[in-house]
Amino acid sequence: MDLTVLYRGPLASCDYDCPYCPFAKRRDSREQLRADRVALERFAGWVAGRTEDRLSVLFTPWGEGLVRSWYRRTLTELSHLPQVRRVAIQTNLSCRTDWLGAADLDTLALWCTYHPGQTPYERFVAKCGELARRGVRFSVGIVGLPEHLSAARRLRSALPEHVYLWVNAAEGRTYTDAEAAEWAGIDPLFGYSRHPHASAGQPGRTGASVISGDGDGTVRRCHFVPTELGNLYDGSYRAALRPRPCPLTVCDCHIGYVHLETLPLYDVFAGGVLERIPAPPQPPGPVPIRLDPTRHAAAP
Repeated sequence: MDLTVLYRGPLASCDYDCPYCPFAKRRDSREQLRADRVALERFAGWVAGRTEDRLSVLFTPWGEGLVRSWYRRTLTELSHLPQVRRVAIQTNLSCRTDWLGAADLDTLALWCTYHPGQTPYERFVAKCGELARRGVRFSVGIVGLPEHLSAARRLRSALPEHVYLWVNAAEGRTYTDAEAAEWAGIDPLFGYSRHPHASAGQPGRTGASVISGDGDGTVRRCHFVPTELGNLYDGSYRAALRPRPCPLTVCDCHIGYVHLETLPLYDVFAGGVLERIPAPPQPPGPVPIRLDPTRHAAAP
């Protein structure tokens, strides 16, 4: 079975306090951190045991995972499993990068977000440079607020050309065409984020080849639909996997709408859906040779 799992455990602590982000700065108690570590280790053990499957895993913690040793260790370990096609995590990149030296960089990838005002620009750019030098697959993003526009342009000019800089539309914000054009000048794919996508009744991969799992192993079709499909650890979710239409009116989060079959994003991000890296442009096909029939006609 080919299966993509979006895992979100109980971790809720983040070292940033972005005013626009639902992952607001919180402090987990020692007991809460211990519970998160135990849940993550259980999930990693489940992945390790799925030797007959082909798995892709995206960690989408409420807080910042990579400042915790158990997330760095788990990503490293999973990257070496033959049944894992890709393992990625959403991160603010505030962690150190030396741990990546032990990972399989053909499998591991990072989805990084720059938050102006939360970390010095120079520090974030230096971290991106470290990733590039190590050969890590990564994308970089920013929230499309007016006060972030100059920082986004500066970041685009500083990043290596091959690194995709995505822009998330700010939640609840309406963009004029002129504003959208400015952001599209930084991220040519901004149009997919600009408006929520009508999803009610539309076919999607969630619940069939894509699932969401939490720290208890409860499986849902995605993070945004509360209906339970079963549990990872007793295998009950497997009988529930099937194509089904989306029950929500709209989907406005990339990790949700990227799986809609009505959008071409599996082609746009071919090979990089989890880490939000677009497929490289395809070279033009060979130009057919057109023969001049008069030059090859039989002599009279």
